[in-house]
Amino acid sequence: MTEKTHKAGFVNIIGKPNVGKSTLMNVLVGERLSIISSKAQTTRHRILGLMNGDDYQIVFSDTPGMLKPKYELHKSMMSFVNLSLEDADVIVFVTDLYETDNEIEEVIEKINHAGAPVLLVINKIDLSKENKLEEVTQYWTERIKADTVIPVSALENFNIERIMQEILDRLPVHPPYYDKEELTDRPERFFASEIIREKIFTNYKKEIPYSTEVAIDQFTEDDKLIRIRAIIFVERSSQKGIIIGDKGKAIKHVGIQSREALEAFFGKQVYLETHVKVEDDWRKNKNKLRKFGYDQ
Repeated sequence: MTEKTHKAGFVNIIGKPNVGKSTLMNVLVGERLSIISSKAQTTRHRILGLMNGDDYQIVFSDTPGMLKPKYELHKSMMSFVNLSLEDADVIVFVTDLYETDNEIEEVIEKINHAGAPVLLVINKIDLSKENKLEEVTQYWTERIKADTVIPVSALENFNIERIMQEILDRLPVHPPYYDKEELTDRPERFFASEIIREKIFTNYKKEIPYSTEVAIDQFTEDDKLIRIRAIIFVERSSQKGIIIGDKGKAIKHVGIQSREALEAFFGKQVYLETHVKVEDDWRKNKNKLRKFGYDQ
C-alpha cells in the first residue's frame, strides 16, 4: 500500500455504562489505557488509544457511558460522548445481553444520523443463554442503523479480530493523525490519576468512588524512580474519614495497590504519596470541574 492509500480514522466506542467499552478498548489497543471496574460510570473522560500498522492508524476513543445527567459532571461526560459522534469515522456501539435503550433514546437518534458507519457490538456473549443472542440482536437492529452486528466477548478475546477487520474495511484513506510511535494523546499524569481512581472504585462502596476525584500534584522522574504526589478530593468531610479509614488503614491499602499498578504500567519503581482533601460539591460546580480537566 502506498502512502497515498494509507488509512487513518477516528473509531469511537460508545454505549451505556458497564457494558464493557473500556475492556474492549484495552483489548483492541493491546494496552491497559482505560480503567476498569464492575461499577458503572467509571470512565469520565474521552481517552484516545492509537493502533498503528504500516498502512493504517486507528485512533480508538473510549467514552463515558451514556446516561441522563444528574450533575454538572455528568453533563461534561455526555459532552465527550456527543463530540465523539461528531468526529467519528466509524462508530462502535457496544451493548450486552441485558441493556436496553432506556434513557438513551436521544443519543440513539444522534447515532443514526451521525453519517458514519456503525458496528453493533454485542458484548459478554460468554454469559449467553440459548436464544438470548438472537433476541438481543433483533432488539438492537430495530433501533440502531448498523452496518453489521458482531457478537463478542471482550473478556475472553472472542471475535476481536473480526472487529478489527470490519474497522479496517471502513477506514478512510488519510495520512496518520499522530506520530506512529505514540500510544495515546494523554500525558503520564493522567494515567497516574486514573490508576489511583480505579483502586478507589475497587476498595470503596456506595457513593464514595463517584464523589472522588484524583489530581496529580507532583510527577517527577529519573532513571530509576518516579515520584508521584496525588491529592484525592472528596465532596464532604465525612467522606474524607471513610477514604482514610481507621488509623489510616484504608488509604494505606489503596496506596499499596496503586503503587503496584503504577509500577506495572510505567515499568519503573514508584514512590507514591497520597493526601485527601475536601472540595465541596465539586461535581456540581463548573469552575471546579474545569480545574479537574472537565473543560468540554
